[in-house]
Amino acid sequence: MLQLLFDWLKDMGIHFPGMRLMDYVSFKAALAAALSIIIALVAGRRIIGWLQKKQIGETIRDLGLQGQMEKKGTPTMGGIIIILSVVVSALIVCDLRNIYVQLLLITTLWCGGMGFADDYIKVFKHNKEGMSERTKLLLQLVLGLFIALMMCFSPAIHTDQIVTTIPFVKAHEFDYSWLSPFKGQMGVYCTWAIYMIMIILVILSCSNGANLTDGMDGLSTGVSTVVGIVIAIMAWLSGDVLDAKYLNIMHIPGTDEVAVYMAAFVGALVGFLWYNTFPAQVFMGDTGSLTIGGVIGVSAVLIRKELLLPLLCGIFLAESASVLIQRYYFKYTKKKYGEGRRVFLMAPLHHHYQKKGIPEPRIVTRFIIVSMLLGVSTLAIMKIR
Repeated sequence: MLQLLFDWLKDMGIHFPGMRLMDYVSFKAALAAALSIIIALVAGRRIIGWLQKKQIGETIRDLGLQGQMEKKGTPTMGGIIIILSVVVSALIVCDLRNIYVQLLLITTLWCGGMGFADDYIKVFKHNKEGMSERTKLLLQLVLGLFIALMMCFSPAIHTDQIVTTIPFVKAHEFDYSWLSPFKGQMGVYCTWAIYMIMIILVILSCSNGANLTDGMDGLSTGVSTVVGIVIAIMAWLSGDVLDAKYLNIMHIPGTDEVAVYMAAFVGALVGFLWYNTFPAQVFMGDTGSLTIGGVIGVSAVLIRKELLLPLLCGIFLAESASVLIQRYYFKYTKKKYGEGRRVFLMAPLHHHYQKKGIPEPRIVTRFIIVSMLLGVSTLAIMKIR
């Protein structure tokens, strides 16, 4: 909104001191982050009070975890704070003509609406399972397909070749056409199909990974903040011609606005963490976790860094893997031995350590430290070839 206003003033021949600040990505990113933090802190208190007044509290099942039952009744659906902060800040600071900003706004609202519906069913319909897995998966698939179609066919997105960034190779580029068994026009169609499937898988994985990580006070928020900062840096570097040339990574015009949006995203998470840190005054619920995962997945796709996510989002990956391993190993042993056996004391992974008697704040802090190491490693390998 501010970008449109300032551009209009320039066209009108109106100039005043400080007007060019909106031409600098660094200033816009700092402004977006600051606005998000302020909105989250100010609106957060009011939203938490409203949630408490409406008795929108978390229903806790007794799983024998330390301090678990003390959280009963803590307000949930706090992801509204994150969504409000991100969207308002982005609308004010980001260039709304930018296709990447538009896609990120759509993603935020779509995932936020999906998560809100899930939480609404849990809280108001008293259905602990919430939205069915099939419905949730279908909605995620719709979003993934939409983003994939836009990435492949939108004239506003620069896609001369369907390539992405990977480390340890010359030019840091991986062309999806290398995976196609066909040549010619059939090869082009096959490449599009492979790329679209990859985008859908990335969005599904990130969305569900963030959702599974949201099981301790400040865990998903802290880990996602680190991931958001790294994606913002990579978007900034990819959007700048000189930085992209120095790092020998692809230059993607317009992705500097992704950096601004992710700065708003990080600011919203930091502001929310003020209330979500141990002991939490509010939980984000699926309203927040699905939104976080969706934004991370889509932003990585937009800047062509989706193949770096297994490293950057290593915590999400470990949490998801622990659930899958636990589930399928239990089924396998039950079928083979007549009784189910477990690899972990409890899944997701953070509950495994909680079962070992490690205090919750220590687990959260260590997971965030690991996330920081993964983030630094992701940035470091961009220069390794």
